[in-house]
Parts: sequence; C-alpha cells; structure tokens
Amino acid sequence: MLRRARTPERRAASSFPRRRRADGSGRRDAQRESAEEATTRTGLIQVYTGDGKGKTTAALGLALRACGHELRVYVGQFMKGPDSGEIASARHLAPYLTIEAYGLPDRLTPNDLGPADRTAARDGLAKAERALIDGRYDLVVLDEIHVALHCGLLDESDVLDLIDRKPPTVELVLTGRDAPASVVARADLTSEMRAIRHPYASGIGARRGIEF
Repeated sequence: MLRRARTPERRAASSFPRRRRADGSGRRDAQRESAEEATTRTGLIQVYTGDGKGKTTAALGLALRACGHELRVYVGQFMKGPDSGEIASARHLAPYLTIEAYGLPDRLTPNDLGPADRTAARDGLAKAERALIDGRYDLVVLDEIHVALHCGLLDESDVLDLIDRKPPTVELVLTGRDAPASVVARADLTSEMRAIRHPYASGIGARRGIEF
C-alpha cells in the first residue's frame, strides 16, 4: 500500500512536540502515549562481531540515539576498566545512560587473565541480568561479552540463558569478536566488522578519545 506523501503543513505539524494545554492534560496525554509505546515496543537482539574496529563504537552510537528519545540505556563492559571516554560521557547523559565496567583495571591482554578476572566477569553477568529483566532499561548493551566467552571467563550456557530471559520490549546488543554460533543463531540482526586497514598494523596504538 502506498503511503500518502506528507504536505509541508503536515510535516511541520509532526516535527514539533504537542503543545501542552493549560489544564496540564496535554502533558498527561504525552505521558500516557509514552507508557503505551514502551509496552508495545518490540525489542530485538543485535550482535556486532568480527575482527574489524567499530563494534563498541556502533553500540555506543545506538545508545546515544536511544538517549535522544529519552530511552533508558544500560551498558555493561566486560574485560574493560573504568578509564574510558564513554564512562565519563555517561555522567553528562544521566539519568538516561548508565555504564558499568566489569573488568579489572590492570589487565592488558588475554594472557594476563586469571581467577580474579573470571570472578569479575561472572559478577558482571549477574549485574547485566538484573539490568535486563528488572524493567528499568529499554536498551541493554553487553560490550565485549563474546571476548569474555572466548577467553573462558563466562560459560556459554549462562549467556544463552540470559539471552533467552530477555523481556520482549527490551533491545539487547552483544558485541565482541568471535561471537559463538549459538549466540548468532538467536540474533535478529548480526553485523560483522571486517578489518581492511587498521592503524595498529602501522604501529599506532589506542588513542584517548578515539579508541577509548
């Protein structure tokens, strides 16, 4: 079915928020519509994987867009410490954006990982599960969870159980290279970032404000 093209007048009318009536009923109508939208929104499962740069960046871009629509966003970051630009930015986007780092701050490579890292990752998974199911958030991002799986810090069965418990209105995003086939099979959208050129190959390390 073809959609009727909007006239300039219709476009102008739909581009601005509804004016509140003097008795406050306009605000109540907007709140009611927002609540109804939240209960009817279809939340999907997205997977960002591959060996190219941009998986976390894409997830954070989605989080920024969601905050612009006053959706509540939770980002849990596995194997990352608290020194990042996105965690600093979250303070400016409160109360819409919450970011927690689950990693230990002194871990640089998978070779540095030990029992304490597994404990931290499992504790992080428990926090992520609470954020996913307690009804406070519209979008939940589990950043680098595939890497935590690949390194043996998490059990695949536990992650699959978390995915299967996702409420129908919550959007769930999982990032990191080496996404397991079982996770990809549950996704509604999977994007693979492929490395064609990367500054690391030229000896350029991670830069503050760009890579972290």
